[in-house]
Amino acid sequence: MAETSNPSVCEPSSRGTLLRLKMTIRGAVQGVGFRPFIYRLATEMHLYGWVSNSAQGVFLEVEGSESVLRDFLLRVGRDKPAISFIQSLESSFLDAVGFTSFEIRPSVQGEKTALVLPDIATCPDCLREITDPSNSRYHYPFTNCTNCGPRFTIIESLPYDRPSTTMKSFAMCPACEQEYRNPLDRRFHAQPNACPVCGPHIELWDVSGSTLAKHHDALVKATGAIRQGRIVAVKGLGGFHLLADARNAATVRLLRQRKRREEKPFAVMLSSIPAIRAICHLDALEERLLRSPEAPIVLLKRREIGNAVAASIAPGNPYLGVMLPYTPLHHLLMAELHFPVIATSGNLSDEPICTDEKEALQRLGGLSDLFLVHNRPIVRHVDDSIARIVLGRELVLRRARGYAPLPLYLGGDVAPVLAVGAHQKSTVAISVGPQLFISQHIGDLETPQAYDAFEKVIRSFEELYEFSAAKVACDLHPDYTSSEYARRTGKPVVGVQHQYAHVLACMAENAISAPVLGIAWDGSGYGPDGTIWGGEFLAINETDFTRAAHLRSFRLPGSEKAVKEPRRIALGLLYELLGNVVWERESLAPVREFSVGERRVLRSMLERGLNSPVTTSAGRLFDAVASIIDLRQTVGFEGQAAMQLEFLAANVECDDGYEFRLDASGVINWGPMVLDIIGDQAAAVPAGVIARKFHNTLAEMMVGVAKQAGLERVALTGGCFQNKLLTVHSVRRLQEEGFRVYWHQRIPPNDGGIAVGQIMAAIRADQSTQKE
Repeated sequence: MAETSNPSVCEPSSRGTLLRLKMTIRGAVQGVGFRPFIYRLATEMHLYGWVSNSAQGVFLEVEGSESVLRDFLLRVGRDKPAISFIQSLESSFLDAVGFTSFEIRPSVQGEKTALVLPDIATCPDCLREITDPSNSRYHYPFTNCTNCGPRFTIIESLPYDRPSTTMKSFAMCPACEQEYRNPLDRRFHAQPNACPVCGPHIELWDVSGSTLAKHHDALVKATGAIRQGRIVAVKGLGGFHLLADARNAATVRLLRQRKRREEKPFAVMLSSIPAIRAICHLDALEERLLRSPEAPIVLLKRREIGNAVAASIAPGNPYLGVMLPYTPLHHLLMAELHFPVIATSGNLSDEPICTDEKEALQRLGGLSDLFLVHNRPIVRHVDDSIARIVLGRELVLRRARGYAPLPLYLGGDVAPVLAVGAHQKSTVAISVGPQLFISQHIGDLETPQAYDAFEKVIRSFEELYEFSAAKVACDLHPDYTSSEYARRTGKPVVGVQHQYAHVLACMAENAISAPVLGIAWDGSGYGPDGTIWGGEFLAINETDFTRAAHLRSFRLPGSEKAVKEPRRIALGLLYELLGNVVWERESLAPVREFSVGERRVLRSMLERGLNSPVTTSAGRLFDAVASIIDLRQTVGFEGQAAMQLEFLAANVECDDGYEFRLDASGVINWGPMVLDIIGDQAAAVPAGVIARKFHNTLAEMMVGVAKQAGLERVALTGGCFQNKLLTVHSVRRLQEEGFRVYWHQRIPPNDGGIAVGQIMAAIRADQSTQKE
């Protein structure tokens, strides 16, 4: 096929509203007929758009109905040229721009930019080799090729050559060297190339670090220990996993005790798609996500019966976080086990994942019984990513292995900015030329270990991209650890309001510009007025924002302590609504939860405003309702009460809602809703019905404010939109009312996306200054 082609003559899809699917495909996709394949597929499916090559991969955009575009996305992965290999496929659904043909555009010329690929799941060819007894790499857990294997976790500096990776200490044997030098071999310039003769190896250690076995015998003994109910720490791509029998309730209970993780769900690894289907419902998009090179943990609906994992894996949760093996080591482990295993991060709660075997003996010695380790160093920790399918699109909840550090393209060169993110679900980001690079998930900056990891990630980005920030963007909260770091750099600091950053991240990902109504609902964000924001409607203009509306405020008695006790949150909300009458209402569940003496203290706190900050948080509203209906009075992990409300509501078909009031100043009064909820509970209305009506009411609040604001484009963002029911219902209701709605896909809606928004705020501030 020529470099350009005549536009195709075809009829555009007419099913539903037209959207634009933007795709960036990296891997073995040049010189293999990939652009002609895309052209043929697009014209066959009557899609308009274009495809082009660049030094970074294949770029394409196609327009059609969402259902046809989803089919197109699936077919690209399934029907691609046989000799091609997709290392990374980024896709986003955007607004249509009105293409009238499909064409192959000329290749984009220019030098390659500094681009580090994420770690990539084992390809089918390498998997065949490690399971073939006649192959020299049979049972070799570090098998890889140009199409798969470690990248981001082993690279020390650019360019990406073997001497710049942790493989530099492993000299290739003649056979590997020949593969590496042969342009016709799939291991041509595969920097981590190795075999049993010359590459890294595994060992099984006891808790003192003594070697019990080596090579495949170590793996066999480790799997034997897992069968016996023991917990094994396994060094993988980006750090340690703790592996244990997911069927064994006693083992699950022991792991929870050791890890100090009382109720938060564990992820589960299964050997194959059929094994997953046996315990979870699975559609085509979810299967594609599981099989993708990114290979994240995918949240799947559990089957009602025949579940082969202990209920305590995810207590009270209808979803399971499930993944397939993604390294040769994991494939070999699962081939020995043939049953579901817990595969959770090798750390204590609130600590970063452990990456070094010597350190693991110290940090994980009280958690695991054995250590399956290897001698290939890990440069940077990278957790497993977490994703789910929402409204037919991929929604990344934790962006790490498989995704980081792939960039967003900004469309033009910008000043170098370092964004240090938030305090929870921390990530950092940098702007380099036209690209915005996003770090892997770091975690909550609650411990010295977490802060050390945060600083290490920043240093790593500075070294990897030879980056020096002109300014540092951070959260407005003065006490965030990340904000304190920004001030200590000595560079100009740009403080960015938390919910504003959320909205800008959503806008950047969806490639939309102002004016936009951003609905930013989460747990907390420092407001310019000194209160805790979290139920915000922000009208975004070309340079800044105005607060268009917000939820009615209430106090949080005990401040941070209230976050772990929905009963406290409920009392703060009920006190705002009922005043001191609330203390006599023992029919209310949150009141009954406290003794007379405790109520006296809480009353004094609320009356005097002592350690009781004011909030508008939607996340805390969820907590309060969960307490009022006596669903959850305390929580074992962040978001637990809200999750249980969602699960209750998801099982109920109900279109009704509760009353609320929206005044001219934009304050949404939830008081009538809460009174109705109390009344429903007193009338013994099922909790699931109350929960569903609550969700329906929240969506109507969004519709009401959107109509009042008069902005066509609406962006949904913040941790509350991890709630699938809330997101789906809100999107549909807003669309029914004629609004164009945007939500997250590859950038997390939670605080993992804050750093992206901080950089966008700094860019907007620069542009505003230049205009002046």
